[in-house]
Amino acid sequence: MKQRNDPEALAARSLTRRRLLRRVGLTAAAGGAGVLIGSNTASSSGMNHGQEMDGSKSADTETMLASHEGPTFREGAKVDNAANGFDPTEILRDFDWGTTSRLPNGQVLREWEINAVEKEIEVAPGVYFPAWTFDGRIPARTLRANEGDRIRIDFGNVSAHPHTMHFHGIHTAAMDGVPGIGAGLIQPGERTIYEFDAEPFGLHLFHCHAFPLAEHIARGMYGTFIVDPKKGRAKADEMVMVQAGYNTTLDGLGNQLYFVNGIPFAYMHEPVKVKRNQLVRIYLTNLLEYDPINSFHLHGNFFDYYPTGTRLEPTEFTDTISQMQGQRGILELRFPHEGHFMFHAHKSEFAELGWMGFFEVEA
Repeated sequence: MKQRNDPEALAARSLTRRRLLRRVGLTAAAGGAGVLIGSNTASSSGMNHGQEMDGSKSADTETMLASHEGPTFREGAKVDNAANGFDPTEILRDFDWGTTSRLPNGQVLREWEINAVEKEIEVAPGVYFPAWTFDGRIPARTLRANEGDRIRIDFGNVSAHPHTMHFHGIHTAAMDGVPGIGAGLIQPGERTIYEFDAEPFGLHLFHCHAFPLAEHIARGMYGTFIVDPKKGRAKADEMVMVQAGYNTTLDGLGNQLYFVNGIPFAYMHEPVKVKRNQLVRIYLTNLLEYDPINSFHLHGNFFDYYPTGTRLEPTEFTDTISQMQGQRGILELRFPHEGHFMFHAHKSEFAELGWMGFFEVEA
C-alpha cells in the first residue's frame, strides 16, 4: 500500500474527494430539504468488492466518479433503509439493555448475542458498500448497562474473515479482544464469550481489533457501549451519534463519504425532532478512520461537554468540540427557541460530503 505522504497516493486521494465535491455541486437547504451526491448508476460490482487494498484504484475512482450523474438527494432520492436493515432515525434512540438476570451473588447479568456479518449497504442512492458489520448494521447496536453489572457477550463469526470484539473500559487481558491474547482471533464459524464488569461509568466504544485494524474499522465494525453511573443522570431526551466515514474506493487512502449513524445526510432528510426547553443528552463518539480528527458544531446554541462521560461535571460550555478517533463525550443542552438548527462537522469538506443534519425544535 502506498504511504499517505507518497505524492502519487496523495494526488489520487485529492482527486477522489475534491473532484467528487466539484461534480455533485453540493448545496444545503434549510428545513431538512436534501443535499448531496448523485446516484451511482454502476452496479455494486463496480465498487470492486473484495479487491485488495493495494492503492491501485485511480482508474476505478475515475469510473465511480464518472457514474455520479443520476438523481441527487436534492431531488428527493434517498437510500433504502428497509433494504439496509437499519434506519438512522431509529438508531438515535435505540439502546439495547440486553437480556437481564441475576447471578447467585445478586449481581445483575446482562447478556447479548452478537455476530460478525458481511453485508452490502446502500450508503448513497445507488452507491453500495461491501461492509463488515456487527449484526448487519452500521453502527452496531448501542449496548447499555449500569455501573457494576456483569456483561456477557456471546460473539460469533459468520463472516469470511477473522474478527474480534474489543471493548474500551476496565477488564482482564483475556477479555481484551486482541489477537494472541485470550480467545484471540475468532475464525469464521467460531464463537467465544467475552465477560467482564461494566466499569468505569461513562461513554465507551467497542470495535473489531483484527489486523489490518484500519480496514476492519473503516468497513463498519464498531459500536457504542454506555455505562450509567450508580447515581444516574438527570432525565433527558437521550440519543447516540456515531461519527464515521466510508472509503468507497477501498484503497485505504481516504474517505469519500462522511456520516452520523451510518448514512450520509440522514438527518437532513429526517431532522432530529426535539422539544423546546427539554434537556437533550447526546452520546457522541468518533470512529472515523483515515482522517485524524473529527468535530461537532451546533448552530444557534451551546452545550455542556463531558469528555468520555466519566465525570458528572462538564469541562466546558461551547458550541464546537473536536474528537480524535476513539474519543467520545456527552453533550447536554436545551433549545430555547423553536425552528431548524443545523449541526455538522466543522471541517467543511466532511460536512459537504455527508456529515450534517438538522435539529427540528418543536413546542
